[in-house]
Amino acid sequence: MTRDAIRQLVDDLDERDLQTAERLLRALRDTADADPVLRALANASFDDEPETEEERAAVAEARQELLEGQGIPHEEVKRRWGLP
Repeated sequence: MTRDAIRQLVDDLDERDLQTAERLLRALRDTADADPVLRALANASFDDEPETEEERAAVAEARQELLEGQGIPHEEVKRRWGLP
């Protein structure tokens, strides 16, 4: 992607979308140097490894436990961890 390609994208926007585009570009510019870790996280792919059959089975089991009322309420988890 080049600056010219980005300029073309902006030129192709409907007038109604310019304010949103400006907000997004300003946010990108303003956070570019603020925190390199946050920037890396924001640009990272969600997950680069395929889900394994074992992971799928564990998620299915956890969902079934929740359906059966075996989950731990949020307030209980916070209490166990000593959180407010």
